[in-house]
Amino acid sequence: MSAPASAPDQSSAPAWVRHRALRQWVSEVARLSKPERIHWCDGSQAEYDGLCAELVKAGTFIRLNDKLRPNSYLARSHPSDVARMEDRTFICSQDKDDAGPTNNWIEPREMRQTLNRLFDGCMRGRTMYVMPFSMGPIGSHIAQIGVEISDSAYVAVNMRIMTRMGRAVAEWLGEDGAFVPGVHSVGAPLAPGKKDVPWPCNENEKWIVHFPETREIWSFGSGYGGNALLGKKCLALRIASVMARDEGWLAEHMLILGMQSPAGEKSYIAAAFPSACGKTNLAMLIPPSAFKGWKVTTIGEDIAWIKPGRDGRFYAINPEYGLFGVAPGTSQHTNSNAMRMLRENVLFTNVAMTPEGDVWWEGMTEQPPARLIDWQGEQWTPQSGRLAAHANARFTVPALKCPSMDPKWEDPQGVPISAFIFGGRRSSTVPLVVEASSWEEGVYMAATLGSETTAAITGKVGIVRRDPMAMLAFCGYNMGDYFAHWLEMGRAVQHPPKIFRVNWFRRDAQGRFIWPGFAENMRVLQWIVERSQGRTQGVETSLGLMPRYEDLNWTGLEKLSAAQYAELARVDAAAWKDELASHDELFAKLGKRLPDALEVRRGRMHQKFAA
Repeated sequence: MSAPASAPDQSSAPAWVRHRALRQWVSEVARLSKPERIHWCDGSQAEYDGLCAELVKAGTFIRLNDKLRPNSYLARSHPSDVARMEDRTFICSQDKDDAGPTNNWIEPREMRQTLNRLFDGCMRGRTMYVMPFSMGPIGSHIAQIGVEISDSAYVAVNMRIMTRMGRAVAEWLGEDGAFVPGVHSVGAPLAPGKKDVPWPCNENEKWIVHFPETREIWSFGSGYGGNALLGKKCLALRIASVMARDEGWLAEHMLILGMQSPAGEKSYIAAAFPSACGKTNLAMLIPPSAFKGWKVTTIGEDIAWIKPGRDGRFYAINPEYGLFGVAPGTSQHTNSNAMRMLRENVLFTNVAMTPEGDVWWEGMTEQPPARLIDWQGEQWTPQSGRLAAHANARFTVPALKCPSMDPKWEDPQGVPISAFIFGGRRSSTVPLVVEASSWEEGVYMAATLGSETTAAITGKVGIVRRDPMAMLAFCGYNMGDYFAHWLEMGRAVQHPPKIFRVNWFRRDAQGRFIWPGFAENMRVLQWIVERSQGRTQGVETSLGLMPRYEDLNWTGLEKLSAAQYAELARVDAAAWKDELASHDELFAKLGKRLPDALEVRRGRMHQKFAA
């Protein structure tokens, strides 16, 4: 991308930026986008505080009551800019088949022409922020460096929380280190004398574009979440998944948690769940009182980068430095660790505000306050007939504030993974927990993962959507090739983790949840850990190994009867014939890129249930 025009003088780049190609690239983007000024972010506290003060002055931030929520702010986005946009997200590989049928694709040259048009002068009247950042501990062999250019101060302060951002990263890059370039603009240039708006964005045109071969990210029009914080889904999953395929590792939409037994034995689990399946709650789980001596710790709640270690095991890091979590539904009951984490130093987006200057969202308390200011700045009461907080309202908070963070969460070597878990929201069909009989069977299990939609995801409720490995929206290349890569990675280590599928959401004939969930998920996690250690039993079924009633620890949950557990573990052959038909549709879409090993296993599943 380049365009002949004057640009702010790059000779003013700070001395700590010694990377000649980086300075040149910033100059090229400035010539194209024509910002009024350029600010190289050093990542300091003083810079963060100054930018937050500017955002308050601009009306983008409201400073919350310092006694109730110290050093915290509320932002309200434009109603057209509230969520990730899968339909506006593109993987522009050279070959359309390399993007695959589950991704949107446009021919790269055509896309670059569009981006040249969009970015020509798009930053007029604004500051261009240059943010060197590290995904993962700086210097870790599992980490990667990115540099984001953005015309949004909101993005700059969020990136400081979500990544290791600033001068230390630029110094680590040195004169010629490799980095992933990302360019973002809200797409709302300011004419001379024009008054800005609190949440600038482009209401008419939005794009999130990835070029896998050149490892580039370009985002236009949105200022919200992963559309604008390019270290998150764009680099950490879509581009990183391509890098992982090429280099022999895994970039996954997974939480990582640690489990320590009363004897002091520690195991780490990586788990993938689509949206609205309790991922953050699981990552920060507090064991029930019956599990005396057990500890659960958090490495990460959203993304895992996993590499083979010299000892024949997989080692994983959380590449992020903060949490960008969904607020609605978070409460003392569902996630008390998160509520403790959100007491101070938080950026909230699209939650409601109390008259006292604190925050509130649906599910935070049993009874809503009598009066609020809703996420669009309007007066709200419980009789208003609308949500006070947006269903996708978010919080951004440093990971260090999480009280359950594991002592090794920043270990540059990563932590060893004992088990992979894949789960979805299913009201029927899928049992509480199943262990795959082999790596290949586990990959099939994960590749065919399905989850029922919620209003927050699609606006429609209860429709089963295939979301392989919870990566449907995040895999940066052909999904069939992604399955093949997973099969290959099982042979890359001597001790591949066991693979499990879970379902916390099964309902009874009256539509009530059978499994209590939340902290009680510890009972299933204990069985998974002990299975990974070869220390407990189960029974073979047509789907894989399942625990018998007596294989789980029921202390403190005796009210869940053996009959209820039998319903949680029931395999309905007729329902599974319908389930397999849905697998057939996914695999047919992938065509020749589907690995033979998965095709064989699909055939075996049909034979089992036909019998």
